[in-house]
Amino acid sequence: MKKNRCPWCEAQPDYKIYHDTEWGVPIYDDEKLFETLLLETFQAGLNWLTILRKRENFRKAFDNFDAQKIARYDKKKIDVLCSDRGIIRNRLKIKAAINNAQIFLNIQQSKLSFGKFLWSFVDYQPIQNTYQTIDQVPSTTALSDQMSLSLKKHGFNFVGSTIVYAHMQATGMVNDHLVSCSRYKEVKKLGQISQEFRSGN
Repeated sequence: MKKNRCPWCEAQPDYKIYHDTEWGVPIYDDEKLFETLLLETFQAGLNWLTILRKRENFRKAFDNFDAQKIARYDKKKIDVLCSDRGIIRNRLKIKAAINNAQIFLNIQQSKLSFGKFLWSFVDYQPIQNTYQTIDQVPSTTALSDQMSLSLKKHGFNFVGSTIVYAHMQATGMVNDHLVSCSRYKEVKKLGQISQEFRSGN
């Protein structure tokens, strides 16, 4: 029996796997949220499939997305990354990744949890949308505008509202699977945030 999926993933096998296993699943872990945001910033001006296919290369190039290490990258490391054909060789985005790692660590130090900082924009509860068609799914929302502005004020780079909303979709802050998609109800069930995560918010 054919599996009902969101139309955007049907054309590519890599997209299907990502859609069926990752997209929209709530992520609360600081390091995983940072990893996803780092990859999203490299997506700017590109499509997610390009980043998805290079994700393991990014993982190797960026020390398994270890923010402590990335924050200390120097010019020599930047030059190495700029010559790495396995990733997106954009010097501005590479420098932004270093800057964003530093800001990420600053937020952890001041707010204790990067996850709670981001999830506070949706009141610590995934937004369960009920879109019927792909045309109804927005590329930005008032909430992504707010989060983008806040991230920029903290010092993050390459975090426009479109990138931020894509991040919210990917990390389950919003459930944008179409209601006809087989993953819609599955992801909705996964969106029950634990009392442990919500405590202290």
